[in-house]
Amino acid sequence: MWRSLFRHVYEKAGGLLELGKKEASQKFPVLEDRPAGRRHAEQAMETFETIEKKKGATVKEFRIYRWSPDLTACGPMVLDALQKIKAEDDSTLTYRRSCREGICGSCAMNIDGTNTVACLKPIDADTSKPTTITPLPHMYVIKDLAVDLTNFYRQYKSIEPWLKTRRLSEDGREYRQTPAERKRLDRLYECILCACCSSSCPSYWWNPEEFLGPAALLQAYRWICDSRDEFADQRLQALTEDQKRLYGCRTIKNCTKTCPKSLDPAGAIHKMKARHLLSVPVEKAESR
Repeated sequence: MWRSLFRHVYEKAGGLLELGKKEASQKFPVLEDRPAGRRHAEQAMETFETIEKKKGATVKEFRIYRWSPDLTACGPMVLDALQKIKAEDDSTLTYRRSCREGICGSCAMNIDGTNTVACLKPIDADTSKPTTITPLPHMYVIKDLAVDLTNFYRQYKSIEPWLKTRRLSEDGREYRQTPAERKRLDRLYECILCACCSSSCPSYWWNPEEFLGPAALLQAYRWICDSRDEFADQRLQALTEDQKRLYGCRTIKNCTKTCPKSLDPAGAIHKMKARHLLSVPVEKAESR
């Protein structure tokens, strides 16, 4: 008896499900092979039926995230905003810029507390708070956002940033490299000398006259690890004759954190230290 009753209930429920499927397919025959579309259509019908039953109370609140920047009036980057301010509001505003593609490093400045280049920094869409722009920290300011980079470039020049060899190339043309040798220069040659790293380095703040800073040292390592250069040992010796030129670094790593090109000056400095320490007698290395 119980078995026959259970079978009767099961068959009746199955019949209702089949009837529902048939009714749904009859309502939306074009969506018969599209279950997701049919489901949405059924939900729409249910919503409509519910609204019909609740006439007089059909107001619903919608909360939609919207952001529609006026890109015709101003581009999306901080440099675009500076250009607009200078062109339309205050022509006396002073800053450096050139390529606006993150290649020249001219528009380096501190934006909302972080050293970066203005042409790669998007404008913060939150209009409830201001964007604060200041010159690179711990640099002598010439005017507004333009700082004096004389010492920075003097230090860059001191590492002799050019290829030095004792002989001409075999055929008088290029000095060739294997793909593996060339790959060692990745994340070194891309440095754009924007000074974001050096001006964010506390060690450089404390002693900019003697410590070369992350940018110059990254460039120095670029030539030290270049397989075509034949003066790697002499370059490293020049950096370590004065203890503070290289070893002024305290591995704080602000430089790596702030680099707008995602390079690793702190890693390059560490590798130069390791190479130098492994090439000197143990007793001298331990005394450092």
